[in-house]
Amino acid sequence: MPFRMGPWEIILLGIFLLPVYFVPSIVATVRKAENLSAIIVLNLFAGWTFLGWVGSLVWALAAEKKTPPTESSE
Repeated sequence: MPFRMGPWEIILLGIFLLPVYFVPSIVATVRKAENLSAIIVLNLFAGWTFLGWVGSLVWALAAEKKTPPTESSE
């Protein structure tokens, strides 16, 4: 007999998997990556594929952080 999930199990699984799906976007946001919006778009639209998810995670980890403008003493 196949395993069947009820509606509550599906909702709980979705609550758990949604943050996992957006880990690359969360990492990019925390690291304040320069290409944050592009990483989020890639993660949103191609993250369902394994390569899209891994690619956006690698990009989020490799992206340079935004640096605030420094005041010059001229």
